[in-house]
Amino acid sequence: MVRIRAGRVALTRLTGLRRKVLASEQTKSVAASAHTVAVPMTALDRRRVRRRLTAPNGVELKLAFPTGTVLVPGSVLDSIDGLTYVVAAAPEDVAAVAPRSMSEAAKVAHAVGNLHRDFVEDQGVFLVLWDAPIELLLTRLGVPFSRQTRPFLGRSTWEHES
Repeated sequence: MVRIRAGRVALTRLTGLRRKVLASEQTKSVAASAHTVAVPMTALDRRRVRRRLTAPNGVELKLAFPTGTVLVPGSVLDSIDGLTYVVAAAPEDVAAVAPRSMSEAAKVAHAVGNLHRDFVEDQGVFLVLWDAPIELLLTRLGVPFSRQTRPFLGRSTWEHES
């Protein structure tokens, strides 16, 4: 599905529905500095934008972003007492897939996509959130993979493109 950006609203070509785009004043990305606290969040946590969470320094943050907001690493959560709290990608349980050829990469990407999972390139390998169905799929395809703990920048398992 292709999105067309119109100001701060994304329009989908198929439905014409309007949805907020991340680039709001509250969620602008900032560069890391001495006055920045990185708050590690998983792919699922980055979609939960109405909740309380505790930052690594013990400060409680109350999130209340608009529904549909997706936080990305570098997004500002809050600024309290001169400290800026910024999203960081937390390490997650992933399958690191190393296809041997372009043909094998396409076959694996297609199969993973049929399970409605994100297949994200990272440092020369492809990452997909690990679970038993993914392990079974990769084993059946005979593609080299390993289970690792790394930051994952895709969507969580249950999410679909909307």
